[in-house]
Amino acid sequence: MQIKEPDNRKKKKLLVVVDMQNDFIDGALGTPQAQKIVTNVAERIKQAADEGETIVYTRDTHSADYPTTLEGKLLSVPHCIAGTHGHEISDRLPLLGKIIDKPTFGSVELGRFAQENKFEEAELIGLCTDICVLSNAMLLRAFCPEMQVSVRADCCAGVTPDSHETALNAMKNCQVRIL
Repeated sequence: MQIKEPDNRKKKKLLVVVDMQNDFIDGALGTPQAQKIVTNVAERIKQAADEGETIVYTRDTHSADYPTTLEGKLLSVPHCIAGTHGHEISDRLPLLGKIIDKPTFGSVELGRFAQENKFEEAELIGLCTDICVLSNAMLLRAFCPEMQVSVRADCCAGVTPDSHETALNAMKNCQVRIL
């Protein structure tokens, strides 16, 4: 009988930091829940860097004509306008990776990046659980159906605590692991 040697190679992992921007933390659309996760997110980013994980940040990105867009007509609060303080990733977080600007909730560019780089695992953290985290988790599942996708609940916040929980349950039903 042949004994199988353990596979000691590290899995190729991706940490996606979703929309941890000033406008979503304490700016135009900030919430107390978003403010509460900043320390957890910073610690998770540092841990990922120490463990050699690839880190990608997404940024919700709008232009000055935001009020005339479909989203702007449905959500009439201008936010994350390119070139403004609100658009920037919070300076309370270490910036240790690539930034992907996205004009909508989910990023096709992120999906392609994960697919092209053949990640075995992706973990999402950030804002908002019920909008952009959910959208990007589903896109990653679509682009990389064999990749384990996880969401770290204590590093995410939704628009409301109830919508955060609803989104976590929806993702769990779609085979996203909730940590």
